[in-house]
Amino acid sequence: MHSRNKHRQGYDFHALCKTQPELSKYITITPKGTESIDFSDRHAVVCLNQALLMHHYNVKFWSIPEGFLCPPVPGRADYVHALADLLQQTQPNPKIRVLDVGTGANVIYPLLGSSQYHWQFVGCDINPIAIKCAKAIVLANKLNIELVQQHDSNNIFKGVIEQKQYFDVTMCNPPFHASKDAAEKGSTRKWQNLAKQPSNKLNFGGQSQELWCDGGERQFIKNMIRESKEYAQQVGWFTCLVSNKDNLAPLKQYLKKQQPKVVKVVKMAQGQKTSRFLAWRYSD
Repeated sequence: MHSRNKHRQGYDFHALCKTQPELSKYITITPKGTESIDFSDRHAVVCLNQALLMHHYNVKFWSIPEGFLCPPVPGRADYVHALADLLQQTQPNPKIRVLDVGTGANVIYPLLGSSQYHWQFVGCDINPIAIKCAKAIVLANKLNIELVQQHDSNNIFKGVIEQKQYFDVTMCNPPFHASKDAAEKGSTRKWQNLAKQPSNKLNFGGQSQELWCDGGERQFIKNMIRESKEYAQQVGWFTCLVSNKDNLAPLKQYLKKQQPKVVKVVKMAQGQKTSRFLAWRYSD
């Protein structure tokens, strides 16, 4: 994990349970004798997130509806810290403005980024329920985070970035699967790996917009790349997570057609898992 990630040393369940007493009922003991929770149990993960956000980021209220994705906080924090490093190299501006594409009901990136770096956020999403829930979280915590609904599924930046509006960076965790069927098969594989039957209690949910789109992750990012050229003067860095490393080469090749001045692939490691985001800019 990133050197500034608060979760590098794992979870201090004793401290977290003091912050969020309800978490104690989900604590289990692993075969190695350490404390943990059942990460396939949605309610346990939601409660853990509430404790983490309250304990480390001063988020007093956080709640998401059934059926929406519940994000892992440490991995999301790594993306935020890596963006901070990227911005420091090129735009050491104390008043950073960030656009979070697909902010979701959990509005996790704006919560982390505003807490850690005092960035100003605009979060957008195509799901009106997600926007409504995100607004409830922002309002309850008295945060200066703007939320905008994207009304056209064919657009990413158009209809969100207004004229004369400028963002130092955009960020996005795109839908991974290429179809509803592929998303359902992905969830089924997770259940089978855990030797459990599918259950609404399990933490493998997600709204359709969170899980899949036509063409999957690669096509979504291609659409973002193509549209980014129209906003070259209004955005410093465009960035997007790329879950499938096999998508990197074709995406970088596609980026060449847009003639950005700089292209970077930033890798992030969480234990044995490596994630990455693609970053590009049109100015030197």
